[in-house]
Amino acid sequence: MMHHIHLFLESLAAEKGFSANTLRAYCHDLEELTAFVAGDPERTQSDNARLGEVKLEQVGEIQVRGYLGYLHGQNTKSTMARKLAAVRSFFRYLHKRHVLSHNPVENLHAPKHGKPMPVYLPVDDMFRLLDTVKPIGVLGLRNSAILETLYSTGVRVSELAGLNVQDVDARSGIMRVLGKGRKERLVPVGAKALAAMDAYRQALMAETGIGPDTDGPMFLNKNKSRLTTRSIARVVDKLARACALATPISPHAMRHSFATHMLDAGADLRAVQELLGHRSLSTTQRYTHVSIDRLMAAYDKAHPRR
Repeated sequence: MMHHIHLFLESLAAEKGFSANTLRAYCHDLEELTAFVAGDPERTQSDNARLGEVKLEQVGEIQVRGYLGYLHGQNTKSTMARKLAAVRSFFRYLHKRHVLSHNPVENLHAPKHGKPMPVYLPVDDMFRLLDTVKPIGVLGLRNSAILETLYSTGVRVSELAGLNVQDVDARSGIMRVLGKGRKERLVPVGAKALAAMDAYRQALMAETGIGPDTDGPMFLNKNKSRLTTRSIARVVDKLARACALATPISPHAMRHSFATHMLDAGADLRAVQELLGHRSLSTTQRYTHVSIDRLMAAYDKAHPRR
């Protein structure tokens, strides 16, 4: 079982260009299923050797149904759906490669779940957060540039972490990012974000000698290496707490805020889809519900014959 899981993960990386984070999630879910079949779903005693004892022939529809039953009550429906998607993708791969004569989980369906409303900041709170950051010193300037760029472009935190200096064209106001599936796209970046990045890189040059035009990671940690997604998330969380925001904020919530504010201001849905790098328009349409809710609230408050 574990041998086939490793081959599957290698194919996802080589053929589909899945990110390291996605591969880790798939690996965790499939190892969890294997541990369940091994009789130790909590993996309190099982080790790699014990997982390696599980044969592919031991895992079928009955075992996967049992695994879903084990997950029920401990995970949200969306988490269960994600785990089942990993399992179904794995068996689809095995069937396609003729390792299995049939797909044993083909008829299994994920539990239905409602899509939660995106968490976002009102415009005033977003401006308060951006203006509260003190651009003092290299780290202060870096943190300010991180927030300004996240809100200005709506990029994913992984896309921001992977950003290089040469990916930003200040003259044209365009930034190149590497999105899901290693797909490149161009996104506009505002003047305030460009100015913040330039101020940070200028201060970095004065302190370390790393010039603003030196290619490499745009945002560096204290050791002068690329800032990770987790580090960026910690920076955003720390700054949000210092700003005493009522709404918990994360890099993804800033992406939600970008999309919501763009649509509220009249941006075309298709254009926002392109900016966010969404494959499906339905994914972007989630943000229109926020705007509609706001319109309904304004209607109920103001209409004389509601």
